[in-house]
Amino acid sequence: MSDHAEHDDSHYIKIWGYLLVLLAISFVGPMFEIQWLTLLTAFGIAVVKAYLVVVNFMHINMTPRFVIYTIATTLVFMFLFFAGAAPDVMADRGTNWIKPAWIEAERAYAAGEVGGDAHGDGHGEDHGEAAEGHH
Repeated sequence: MSDHAEHDDSHYIKIWGYLLVLLAISFVGPMFEIQWLTLLTAFGIAVVKAYLVVVNFMHINMTPRFVIYTIATTLVFMFLFFAGAAPDVMADRGTNWIKPAWIEAERAYAAGEVGGDAHGDGHGEDHGEAAEGHH
């Protein structure tokens, strides 16, 4: 192993400290309720934290080059899949289908019947078959 590949415990503790500071910033950022700041703290800091973990704890910089290319290619294909599927999945209506639970939740929220909780049970989560079974 080369000298720069070996680290003592203080190096890992320092990286852990950076990760904790970035975590705190990602919690505080959305409290200012500024959209660009929220996006920056949510996604920008997540990318930086992922980079720090991959390089310092997973030692990706010491792997053979083909591993890095494989991971990069996989990430590109995952992004392309998401970009291609997201518009259909996020829509509440399509050519031959609708999402009744979403439509009912939007109607109830617009009518002021609920405060962001479409089911009135205090959880604010989708109940799958239970929500779809009412229609």
